[in-house]
Order: sequence, then C-alpha cells, then structure tokens
Amino acid sequence: MAPSSSFPIRKIPIPVEGIETLFGSFDENLKNFQLLFNVEIRTHGSELLVEGRATDIDKLAGLVEQLGVLLRNGYDFAKGDVKRAARLVAQDPAIDLADYFLRGTMVPLGKRRVMPKSINQRKYLDAIEQFDIVFGVGPAGTGKTYLAMAEAVSFLVGKKVSRIVLARPAVEAGEKLGFLPGDLQEKVNPYLRPLYDALYDMLDVNRVERLLDRGAIEIAPIAFMRGRTLNDAFVILDEAQNTTSEQMKMFLTRLGIGSKAVITG
Repeated sequence: MAPSSSFPIRKIPIPVEGIETLFGSFDENLKNFQLLFNVEIRTHGSELLVEGRATDIDKLAGLVEQLGVLLRNGYDFAKGDVKRAARLVAQDPAIDLADYFLRGTMVPLGKRRVMPKSINQRKYLDAIEQFDIVFGVGPAGTGKTYLAMAEAVSFLVGKKVSRIVLARPAVEAGEKLGFLPGDLQEKVNPYLRPLYDALYDMLDVNRVERLLDRGAIEIAPIAFMRGRTLNDAFVILDEAQNTTSEQMKMFLTRLGIGSKAVITG
C-alpha cells in the first residue's frame, strides 16, 4: 500500500561525508529507496523528510545510519553498492552492512573485487568459511560455482590451503562428442571450462598458468580420484547432480586433513 497523508513525516539526518554517494546520480538511489521501503522521500537541507509506515521508516533510517558509518570510515563505494545495501536491509533489517562490505572482498590479489549480492550468497560464503563440506544447491546463474571459485582463490592466495582441486563429471549437454584428443587434462578441459572461466576472471592468465604448472591448481577427474587422499586442499565438485551415488560417496571420502570441499549442483 502506498504512503498517504495519514502517515507521519519523520526527519532522518543525512551523513555530510558522502551525500552525493547516498543520493546517486539524478537522485536514483533515493528513488530506489522509495520503491524498496514503500515510503515518500523529500530532501530538506541536511535531512530527509520521510513519510510512510513507522516500520518502513525504521528500515530506511537504519540503512542511512549504516551507510554513514561506512562513509565516515573511508569505505569507497563502487557503482551499485548503495542499491545493493538497500536491497539487503529490505530483506533483513538486522544485517550488519559493515560486516557485509568489509568482509565481502575475497580475492585480495586478484583482478576484481568479488562480493556477494544477496543475503543467501553471504550465508553461502559464511558456510564455506565455517564448515569443511558445503553443498550449494540452486538454480542456474545464482553464483554457486563462481563464488566457490572466488573463495578457493582467496584461500590459496591467503595460504590457507596449498592447492585447489577442480572436479566435474564428464557429462555432455545432450550432444555426444565422442573421443577427445590429447592427454588426460586436455580431454577433461572442455568439461571444466566453466571453472576455468571463473578462474581467469579472478586471476591474471600468467598467474593461472604458473599455478597450473606447479600443481597448485589441479584438475582431478572423478573417474581417477579413487584411492587418493586430498590434504590441505580446497576441492570444488561442480555439476554434482550428474554424479552417481557411488561417485559421491567416493568423492566425499577423499578429503584429508586441512581440506575443504564445496559441492555445487
């Protein structure tokens, strides 16, 4: 229900440090706030005049306050960060934006800053950090593989693990390609292309090649993992829905000391 004149008007102080960041280009962020929180917003000097339900105004006030703290602490907001923060507060008013944004950078030496874009993605990353085995289940395009790879690169760069192990069932998408030429790695490369795409998106090509050459990033087809013990490794099993129950049991028993496994599908 849209706000009406029957709702009280409340004043919310605006952080002076980053008023342009808060408003956005042509006040696009304020317009977004109105849609997300179902309120009417007008500006008056260093204050926002907000009309709407008390609970909705409380959410907006909490958002502005947390954004002000980040701005005062010198956080450099990238394009879209304010809108992302608003969506997160709309989903969960109790979220700590400082924790979300300051812990969101997962590839300190990589090509780009990788951050979760939703509450569930944040929970996914928290689960990976907290538990040794994590199952990521969801529709295509929700970031299961990409975020797992970003976390793996972060662990490798931060020396929390000594290698990344990538595994994926060799299952084609409908078409039969027949026998592929080359050695073992060349044969399975087409099936692991989505993992490579994410990897090259986060690290320079030369760095990836060096890591592959020295075995810090390893390709491990499920068919040849029997009998191995993977110690001090970050293991990603992609498209796990295509594995058999026997393959899954075999994979899960390969984990050794200091290893993490993320199974997506």
